[in-house]
Amino acid sequence: MSESEQGTSSLPNTSGFASQLSSQYAAAGVDIEAGNRAVELMKAAVRSTFTPGVLADVGSFGGLFALSDLPAQPLLVASTDGAGTKVKLAAEHGGWQGIGHDIVNHCLNDILVQGARPLFFLDYIAADELVPENVAAVVTGMAEACSAAGCALLGGETAEMPGVYTPGSCDVAGTIVGLVNRDALLPRSHEMQPGDRLFGLPSSGPHTNGYSLLRRILADRDLDQQLEDGQSLLDAVLAPHRSYLPALLKLEEAGIAIKGLAHITGGGLVDNVPRILPSGLRARINRRSWKVPLLFRLLHDWSGMELEEAYRVFNMGIGMVVVISADQTGLIQTALTEAITIGALTASNQPDPDVVFEE
Repeated sequence: MSESEQGTSSLPNTSGFASQLSSQYAAAGVDIEAGNRAVELMKAAVRSTFTPGVLADVGSFGGLFALSDLPAQPLLVASTDGAGTKVKLAAEHGGWQGIGHDIVNHCLNDILVQGARPLFFLDYIAADELVPENVAAVVTGMAEACSAAGCALLGGETAEMPGVYTPGSCDVAGTIVGLVNRDALLPRSHEMQPGDRLFGLPSSGPHTNGYSLLRRILADRDLDQQLEDGQSLLDAVLAPHRSYLPALLKLEEAGIAIKGLAHITGGGLVDNVPRILPSGLRARINRRSWKVPLLFRLLHDWSGMELEEAYRVFNMGIGMVVVISADQTGLIQTALTEAITIGALTASNQPDPDVVFEE
């Protein structure tokens, strides 16, 4: 459970032989003590996420999770993802804790769109050289995000791999497992029809997508410059990936029958909305229906890219799309005032679903 590559049960330092081995391993670029210290620093944060289903403490070889109160037709939903090159930006500017939120919430949103609720999360942190305080900050961020979602941080791995990762580099990834009853599984593509409404839920920023280009765009920019909401450019690009669980719970409580959810990740609105649509339908989205946040407008201007490409690289201010029947429009606007009508489904004579933008 969040152990280092070497595990937490290394040979005692009082042994001369063990000390010699540690010295040899350190000379090869792997610090066993740094790995052990990272585990010690993160233990309290990990334990704070434990739900009643967790049966093994930090340091076990495998996490144990008891399944109870199962629905009639239980389905496990799992997703794995990484924080991408946003990690490099965080490393340069000390945004480690936010990266922990990023990876949990990205994975969480990916299973929410299938109707699942999270059970547990597993993390993976690898670097050329482990800095215990940085690792602990990432795991603390993960623990905070897991706790907010009622999800256990069940285990993980921290690996120090010189020669595989370049000096100063780091990778953060994770896997989430959730539960859904078969009759609550999303999307309900067979129920979708022309006239269904598309609602957008605002993003908290670029989330975890487009950072390879974003970092290049910002390479010579003043990251301390203030944006319209008073935050700095740096804070805007490091803002953690938003969790949509609270918003979706409000819709559920209001009795809104969601037909589909699309998490707007890599590929933007262009590629992600069609993933939940059946053949014969397309999404018509009005780009003027929401105000694109200044950050995305600046990134578009500074990059020189075509607007169509910007909507495929970045989420442009919409992080989740909800598909509902037109007659439930009033309900969703009452239950969730932040929800924005961004378009509707229309019939298409094309076999493959797609997105058409309107101005």
